[in-house]
Amino acid sequence: MFIIIMEEPQISLKLLINSQREEVIYAEAGKDCVDFLFHILSLPIASVIRLLRENGMVGTVQNLYESVKNLDETYILPQHGKTSILTPKSRACDCSVPLLQLSTSPNEKTFYKCSDYRHSNVRCITDDPRATCPSCFKEMTTSVTFVAPPLPENATNEAGVVKGVVSYMVMDDLVVKPMSTLSILTLLKEFNVRDVSVLQEKVVNLGTNEALNLLKASFYSKKVLTEVFLTTSLHKRFAFLLTEPLADDDDMDPDYHEDDYDDDDDDYADDDYDDNDDDEDDRMTMNLKKLIVT
Repeated sequence: MFIIIMEEPQISLKLLINSQREEVIYAEAGKDCVDFLFHILSLPIASVIRLLRENGMVGTVQNLYESVKNLDETYILPQHGKTSILTPKSRACDCSVPLLQLSTSPNEKTFYKCSDYRHSNVRCITDDPRATCPSCFKEMTTSVTFVAPPLPENATNEAGVVKGVVSYMVMDDLVVKPMSTLSILTLLKEFNVRDVSVLQEKVVNLGTNEALNLLKASFYSKKVLTEVFLTTSLHKRFAFLLTEPLADDDDMDPDYHEDDYDDDDDDYADDDYDDNDDDEDDRMTMNLKKLIVT
C-alpha cells in the first residue's frame, strides 16, 4: 500500500523589515500572492466563518453560523436548505483558493426544456427538471447546452486576477501597489527611515496556516504582515515591557533636575537637522538603489 502525501501549497514573499521597530515595511510579492489577497474579497462571509471558527475567530458572527448548523431541518424552507447557507458558492470568479484549501467555483448548472418534441421550440428553459412546460404541462427534462458569452478581445489565457509581468508591493496594512523605486522611497519617507542599515530582508513562506492567520488578522489589525510573520519578536517585546518594573523615585539619578534640561542644547536641533535633510535623502536614495539591485 502506498501513502501519497500532498504537499501544502506555499508562496514565497520577501519582507523588508525595520529592525529597530520590528515591523514589516512592505513585502515584495508576485502574482500568486496578490491573486490570493484579492480573492479574499470574493469569499462569502459564511466561508470565512467556516475557515476561522476553529482558529479563534473574534466576534459573534460565528454564532450565526453555529445557529444555522444546529437548527433542525424542519425549520428550514425546503427550497433553501442549510447547505446553501453554510457552504455558499462565490459568483465573483470561477477559481479556487489553494492556500485556504477552498474551492469557490460555482456548481455547473444544467438547463432543461420541454421533453415533448412538439414544444421543443418553445422559448422556455429551466434549471430544475421538475418544472412543467407552460404549453403542455409536461416536465421539462430535456437538457440543453449553455453557450457562454464571448471573452473580451484583449482577454488572455492567464488565470487569476492580476497580470504576472510585474512585482507587487504589499504593505503591512495590505495595501497593494505595483513595485517601483519611487514607491519604495515614498514609503521609507512615510516610515521616517533615514538609515538603510536598519533595514533587513527576510524571505518567508505563505502557506495554509499563514493564510488563515492573515485572513484572521485582516479583520482587527492594521499591521497584518507584522502580526503574521513577526509575532514572536513582538510578543517578546511586549512581555519585556510587562515584566520590567517601573523605576522608583529612589532609583532615579539624584543629580538629575528637570529644570536643568535646556531644549536649546539638543544635539539634534531642528535647524541643523533641516540643513542635512537633502544630503541624507541623497545618501538614502543611493544606498536604497544598491539594496534593490542586490
